[in-house]
Amino acid sequence: MLQDIVILLKEKFLYAIPFIILGWCLHIRYRHGFNKYRGPLLASFTDYWRYRYTRVHRDEIPSVALHAKYGDIVRAGPQKLSFANPEALKDIYSINRGYVKSEFYWVAASVSKGTPLPSLFSNLNESFHAQLRRCVNNAFALSTLVQYEPLVDTTVHLFLRQLNKRFAGKQGTEGVIDFPTWLQYYAFDVIGELTYSSRHGFLESGQDVDGIIAYLDKYMSYLVLVGQMPILDKIFWKNPFFMWLSRHGLYDDTFPAVPFAVKAMRQRTDSDRKPSDTNGVPDLLSKFLNAKELHPDVVGDKEVLAMALSMIFAGSETTAISLSAVFYYLLKNPRCLSKLLEEIDTELPSDDSDEPFSSVKFADANKLKYLDACVKEAFRMHPAPAFDMERVVPPNGSTICGEFIPGGTIVSCNAWVIHKNKGIFGEDVDVYRPERWLEDDQRVKVMNSTLFHFGQGARTCIGKNISTLEVYKVVPSILKRFQYQVTLNDPEQDWKIKNATFVKPSHFDVRISLRQKKH
Repeated sequence: MLQDIVILLKEKFLYAIPFIILGWCLHIRYRHGFNKYRGPLLASFTDYWRYRYTRVHRDEIPSVALHAKYGDIVRAGPQKLSFANPEALKDIYSINRGYVKSEFYWVAASVSKGTPLPSLFSNLNESFHAQLRRCVNNAFALSTLVQYEPLVDTTVHLFLRQLNKRFAGKQGTEGVIDFPTWLQYYAFDVIGELTYSSRHGFLESGQDVDGIIAYLDKYMSYLVLVGQMPILDKIFWKNPFFMWLSRHGLYDDTFPAVPFAVKAMRQRTDSDRKPSDTNGVPDLLSKFLNAKELHPDVVGDKEVLAMALSMIFAGSETTAISLSAVFYYLLKNPRCLSKLLEEIDTELPSDDSDEPFSSVKFADANKLKYLDACVKEAFRMHPAPAFDMERVVPPNGSTICGEFIPGGTIVSCNAWVIHKNKGIFGEDVDVYRPERWLEDDQRVKVMNSTLFHFGQGARTCIGKNISTLEVYKVVPSILKRFQYQVTLNDPEQDWKIKNATFVKPSHFDVRISLRQKKH
């Protein structure tokens, strides 16, 4: 009889395959009642839909289009829900809610000699993340910023001199600046100065150093795609076979900035003085090495290297994009630019220095209310991160915006969606209007708590204060010295953007000339 059953199964198996597939699809589609949430039909069956959409539509942010079509809660994957309501921010990202980062972030972990280097950004272990963050928090505190300002000053000074030497007042193509690229050179060099007390050399050379930017573009494009289906990372990059080859020196896919970081670490640790002693202005590497001395059970060489590299990965990219946004919207809105220039000329202290390209002090820049409004409005209009900030719902489930969501579900918000909420930011959310940050105090308080470009909660970008220092110093320093003209043939023409994990701009060329010094 058993033999007959086996024969019958063999004969009927092919007929059963379609029903098995159909049953599985129905299970995926209707599991947890997720079919009640609107979204692309294919997305309810496979994450491949999101991978393909992101690959094809590199000039847009997928979540923006999805929420515009399907509403506040979108089913963006078999087990992924995206939320547009700002109320979801405190439900998902508040401290001690039990949510953890999704596998998307592990794709972002860089690799050195076949070993993944989990950073504060990419580490999925919440307990270890909390321990590591406590060890290095002091390096990023607001009270510590004043220690770093001299390091930023030297790079701002060099940046202004290079702009003047290479471009100011020149005719023809020689006077045209690819502004996003040069702002990225500044961001790379200033974060190098802050991290290692040594610039990478982008501003001096006026070009990509060691292919770092080219590699970073490739890396970020990989992350935004493979991050939609993280299982692919174990095939294409963190493949165990590739890792084994790399550990034995037979294959190398190391980030070009790694040798620079390793060399800086060795110079500190091989010297006679304490590794954390820079014999001068403290930098981030000295803070990381000091954390290693104080907490060797948590911070080792791998963690120091990972943190140093993450400053290059995230610190330079986000700051450069944010700076591009600040200048782009100012130059596209002459009224706002004129108002800011008036504030800079009247509110900043008189510059009695013999150095024509000195940097504005952070304390002075912080007093400029309209500058603050212009920067925040640029952050709102063009937040640097393009990706959904994914979290995994704790095992017992949780309530988000009044909806009970089962444990294990991937949930997220996106800054590009949140920042265009009319209930928070006003009906004119598509208009660059810095004055919205200077109006009703209560509303401004709500807007500030809703800004999402640095994330929120325990996983807020740890370097946000450093990025703020870089931006608020260089913007008035540049505007104080130079006047600008956008070189677009059509003044109404917009720049172009590319979704490469962060929203990178291009086609934003300008000409500059020296402004008359105000007395």
